[in-house]
Amino acid sequence: MTTKTAYDTDSNIEAHLVMHQLQQAGINARIEGEYLQGGIGELPAAGNVRVIVDERDLEEARVVIADWEAQDPD
Repeated sequence: MTTKTAYDTDSNIEAHLVMHQLQQAGINARIEGEYLQGGIGELPAAGNVRVIVDERDLEEARVVIADWEAQDPD
């Protein structure tokens, strides 16, 4: 199965929050790049942490993420 990036962030915590929202919605999700934070001096500072979903779930994942972001007062 082909996977796609549903969410990019530079925060492990934010990635986990998004992943858990997706999992609660029944979407299989995982995080890539989580352990790159230790090498941040050598790597670009943004977009290193990604929440990955199956390609077939990408559109639904984007809806779940948009709903989650709309609830965030910041």
